[in-house]
Amino acid sequence: MFNWITHRSFFANLIGACILFFLLGILFFASLGHITRHGQTEKVPNVEGQPFSSAKSLLTSLSFSVIVQDSAYIDSLPPLAVIRQMPDSGSVVKVDRTIYLTLNKTSPPLTAMPELAGYSLRSAVMTLESQRLQLGDTIYKPDIAKNAVLDQLYQGKPIKAGTMIPEGSRITLVLGDGVGNIPNPVPNLIGLSYQQALDLLSGSSLNPGVVLTSGPLTDTMNAFIYKQDPPPLNSGGQPNLIRSGESIDMWISQTRPADTTKADSSR
Repeated sequence: MFNWITHRSFFANLIGACILFFLLGILFFASLGHITRHGQTEKVPNVEGQPFSSAKSLLTSLSFSVIVQDSAYIDSLPPLAVIRQMPDSGSVVKVDRTIYLTLNKTSPPLTAMPELAGYSLRSAVMTLESQRLQLGDTIYKPDIAKNAVLDQLYQGKPIKAGTMIPEGSRITLVLGDGVGNIPNPVPNLIGLSYQQALDLLSGSSLNPGVVLTSGPLTDTMNAFIYKQDPPPLNSGGQPNLIRSGESIDMWISQTRPADTTKADSSR
């Protein structure tokens, strides 16, 4: 029944097969280093900032494989330029290693224009940066709110909040210069206490300027105004005009002026 197992030709074939597998094993392991290029390394060149075609040509000439992994947008780089590479330049890796590239987009992504009216300049700039937009020019117009955003312009025209524009766009801001546009008569502060004068200036959207004193003061807030600049009337007896946001200098004394009905027109 088992005569075929002990047959001489079977053992001869078995020995031959073993020798053949042994020789193939030796050949395989001998050539494994050549197949995998064991010990062969290459220094990764720097291709960041280069056009994709040039970067790919350089990398493939050094036996690297190239795969575009991602894309982003940087306005200072041309379209399809390499933004990042992995592994980094200068890394020593095996030949045939895959180099992953991140390319610059051919067109910038869009972002929504924020509403900046009423913001301070600093807050407006921070909001623009959060939307990946940039501050362009600043234009000042008469307005009591200094450095407050009055309007927002894109390419010279007003732009509404929510309008989609390319990232990196420059936005011009129209800002208040802190001085009102419409002049009004200078208020008469002569004879008022310093506290009353401050209240009147605040209600008129004006600012206290330089304060000079005459004689010792025991109570500054209850000292009296005896002179101001600009005065309510000019040398011709006509009212002087002042804009919101401007200042009035005051001279104060602890003694009330003798004549508080006549405005001081001297400088």
